Amino acid sequence: MTRTMYTAEARVTGGRDDGRGRTSDGRLDVALRLPKVLGGDGDGVNPEQLLAVGYAACFEAVMTAAARKLEIPDAEVADAVIDAKVMLISCDDGTFALGAQLDVELPSLHDPAQAAQLVRLAHGICPYSKATRGNIDVAFTVNGLPVTDVDGVAS
Repeated sequence: MTRTMYTAEARVTGGRDDGRGRTSDGRLDVALRLPKVLGGDGDGVNPEQLLAVGYAACFEAVMTAAARKLEIPDAEVADAVIDAKVMLISCDDGTFALGAQLDVELPSLHDPAQAAQLVRLAHGICPYSKATRGNIDVAFTVNGLPVTDVDGVAS
């Protein structure tokens, strides 16, 4: 890394089961709880939800830059919506892994090949995608269609 542009700071006390997470600026202050499906009371957020929100927000922002590289008009990506899923996966050895899926809707971009190309390029430059690449399985759809060959993209 050559130059840090921004540093987010947070403190967690009590862990994911019955904890609290706060950012240093106080803008985010959340109760951390296990989801009901994992035996928790579900009365808070969990790390997977926070990762899903962060990944989707970053990916949406990067799509605008990727669209400009592909000479796609801003209006064709301005109405993008991303539904993100982050899965906690139980492994055979008793440990856990993560998986992710981003379902991208681009209502104003009607060319399926161009939409897939945009998602591939955005995945190549998104900081969250870079952090997860080779570490967790990430799948994409765009306008309801699966996007293939997402990890062979260079920015």
